[in-house]
Amino acid sequence: FLFRCNLAPVVEFAADVGTKSDFITMNPSVVQRAFGGFRNESDREKFVHRLSMLNDSVLWIPAFMVKGGEKHVDYMSFLMHFFFLCSYWLTNKVHIKRPSTGLLMYTLATRFCDEIHLYGFWPFPKDLHGKPVKYHYYDDLKYRYFSNASPHRMPLEFKTLYVLHNRGALKLTTGKCIQQ
Repeated sequence: FLFRCNLAPVVEFAADVGTKSDFITMNPSVVQRAFGGFRNESDREKFVHRLSMLNDSVLWIPAFMVKGGEKHVDYMSFLMHFFFLCSYWLTNKVHIKRPSTGLLMYTLATRFCDEIHLYGFWPFPKDLHGKPVKYHYYDDLKYRYFSNASPHRMPLEFKTLYVLHNRGALKLTTGKCIQQ
């Protein structure tokens, strides 16, 4: 079962990321950033084309990531989900203000996957060899990993995932993938 975040394109990057997808997230901000806010027909067509590539995947759009999103969904179920998610991590002594999509997907995977492998969880602008690492493999979005203004605490999330990796609870790949 394969999770992908932010409606990431795969066809153009298939040699590196493959094409399989089962569960895909899309923050509402993706509409503005990747599809120009649907300002013209070309943007809308590009979005519809990306959706057509999902095949039988589940698409999850967290409405609470955008102002006004609560008007379109059941607010109580969101609050309960968020409360339980934060409680889950607090029991492990991880104080996360607002979990990243990646951490949300990992948490979800722990509920129904026997074995979890994580790729693309590297919250630093450079790799261990000093080479630049993109925030997303498919765009040039910049992220301020250590800013208090950032909504997520990715270095803390990474540290937590690394501890879980060392305990054998998951397999965290931070370098090049080696085909098995």
